[in-house]
Amino acid sequence: MQVLSSLSALPEASAYDLVVVGAGGAGMAAALFAALEGQQVLLVERTGHVGGTTAWSGGTTWIPGTRHSASVNPTDTLADAKRYLDNAVGDRSPAALRQTFLDHGAQAVDVLENRTELHYRAYPKHPDYISDLGGSTLNGRALEPLPFDGRLLGPLFPLVRPPIPEFTVLGGMMVDRTDINHLLALSKSLRSFRHACKLLTRHATDRLHHPRGTRLVMGNALVGRLLHSLSKHANVTLALHTSVQRIQRGADGIQSVTLVQEGQRRTVAVRKGLVLASGGFNRHPQLRQDLLPGIAADWCPAAPGHTGEAHGLAQHAGAHYGPGGLSPAFWAPVSKRQRPDGSTAVFPHFMMDRAKPGMLAVNQAGNRFVNESTSYHLFALALQQQPGMAGYLVCDAKALRKYGIGMVRPGGKGLEPFLADGYLVQADTLDAMAQKLGMPAPHLQASVAQINAYAETGVDPDFQRGSTAYSQNMGDPSAGGKNPNLGPLREGPFYAVRLYPGDIGASTGFATDGDARVLGEDNTPIPGLYAVGNDMHSIMGGVYTAPGITLGPGVVFAYLAARHASARRPD
Repeated sequence: MQVLSSLSALPEASAYDLVVVGAGGAGMAAALFAALEGQQVLLVERTGHVGGTTAWSGGTTWIPGTRHSASVNPTDTLADAKRYLDNAVGDRSPAALRQTFLDHGAQAVDVLENRTELHYRAYPKHPDYISDLGGSTLNGRALEPLPFDGRLLGPLFPLVRPPIPEFTVLGGMMVDRTDINHLLALSKSLRSFRHACKLLTRHATDRLHHPRGTRLVMGNALVGRLLHSLSKHANVTLALHTSVQRIQRGADGIQSVTLVQEGQRRTVAVRKGLVLASGGFNRHPQLRQDLLPGIAADWCPAAPGHTGEAHGLAQHAGAHYGPGGLSPAFWAPVSKRQRPDGSTAVFPHFMMDRAKPGMLAVNQAGNRFVNESTSYHLFALALQQQPGMAGYLVCDAKALRKYGIGMVRPGGKGLEPFLADGYLVQADTLDAMAQKLGMPAPHLQASVAQINAYAETGVDPDFQRGSTAYSQNMGDPSAGGKNPNLGPLREGPFYAVRLYPGDIGASTGFATDGDARVLGEDNTPIPGLYAVGNDMHSIMGGVYTAPGITLGPGVVFAYLAARHASARRPD
C-alpha cells in the first residue's frame, strides 16, 4: 500500500479501477475486497486517521450464519434471523435487501478470514436487542474482532484513529469487557490477577516506545486488522487529508472525481466504480438541521470525518435518500464534559451503568420515563420526547462504587474534578439532589420509592425493566437481587449525570440495490456509483435490532459492491 504524503505525489491523469471515499470500517473493507480482486484502488480519507467512527466503536459486527455461529449457537439458522428481522423491521426497509445481506454474510466473512488479517470470534452471550421477538437469539450473530498487536503496523500505527480517551485507562491502555471484568476482580480471583498483570506489564512496555497502548481491542482492533491487510497490497493507494470536490458523471456512469488537499487539486479517472463510504450526513450543518432538528451537534459522539460533503455531490449525480424508517439516525444516551485541552468529551452510556441495580433515569420533572435496561437506541429516542430533550441518570453511593457512572469509573475515588466542573452532581439527600437539579423533590422521591419497591419484588410494572434476556444481560446477577437490573437507591450521598440523545450514526442514506449500487430518481442504478456503511440507506429501517447492525451490513455490502464493480465492463 502506498500512503500519499501529498496530493502532489499523485500523477496527473491518474486512473483507478475503484475509488473509495471514506476510510472507516465499511470503506476500508470495500478497498480491501477490491484489492483482493486485483483492482487498482484509491482510498480517500478527509482526516489524518483511518477508522472513522468504527475505531471508536465496540467493533461488533452483526452477521448471522457465519462459521462462528455454530461454535456458540449451533441451532441458529438464517431462517430464524430472517424471521427476527421481519418482526423487528417489517416494511421499514425492503425485505429483499435484508435477504441479500443474510445470503452473502457468511461468504463475506469467509473471504476476510481466509485471505486477510481480519479474524472474528463470537462472544458467548451477546443477545439481539429486541430479544422478546420471534427469531431473536442470545448469541452467535454478533462477531467481535480478535485483539490485534498494533506493533505489526510499524510506521502505519499512528494512522489508526486513537480510541476515545475516556474509554481507556492508565494513559491510553485499551480494555474490552473481558479486561474490565478481570480488572475489577483482580483482588478476588487468581485468574483475574494474572490477566490484569499481563495487561499492565504489556502497557508499561508499550509506553516506553509509543504514545499509547499497542494492544488494540474492539473497533481499534478491527481497524488495525483492516489496515494491516491493506498494507500488504501494492495495488492500494491511501490519500489522507483529502476531500472530494466534484463527481463527474457521463453517459456511461461515473467518469472521474476531483480531489482537493490544502489548495492542491487532482482529477482522477474512475474506470469501474466510485464507492461512497464517507460515514453519513450527521456532521453536515444543513442536513443535520433538516434530518435531526433540535439535536445539538455537540451531542454527537461519533468521529469527526462524516461531514456529508460527498452527499451533495452524489445527489447532483442523481442519488437520492431512501424512504421511511423509524428514525433517520441511530442513537445512544450521552453525557458530555469539557476536557483540559478545551475539547468536548461525549460519552455514550452503552452498557456499564444505566441498566445496573441502583441506577435510575428521570426527566427534568423527576419522573421515570424509560426502561433503563432497554437498548441505547430506544433509551435515546425516549429522551427526545422529554422536556429539553434531556434527563438524568441518578444513583446512590453503593452503585457508584460498584459500577461508576458515565466518565466516573468504579471505585468511588477521584470524584473531585467531576464535581468541580459540574459533570457529576452530588447531594446527601434526595431533597437536596432535586434542588440541585431543579426538579420537584416529591417527584424524585416518588421515583426512587417506586424503584426501591420494584427491587423488592423484582418486577417493574411501569417499564418492564429486566424483563427480557437482553435487559438481564445488561444487569448484574451478582448483586443478589430478584432482578439483575433492579436494586434500591438508599445509601447516600446520591449522584447524578445529565443525559442527552446523541446520534451515533446515520440510518438515512442513499437508496441502493442488492449490489450496493446507488439508485437514481427513477430507481434504476447509476452506473459505477455505490454506497456502503452509513452512506447506504440502512437495511434495518432505523430500528436498532442488534449489536453491530451498522458494521455488519457495512462489511457485507462492501463485499458485494467491490465484487460487482470488479466485474464491471464499462462501455
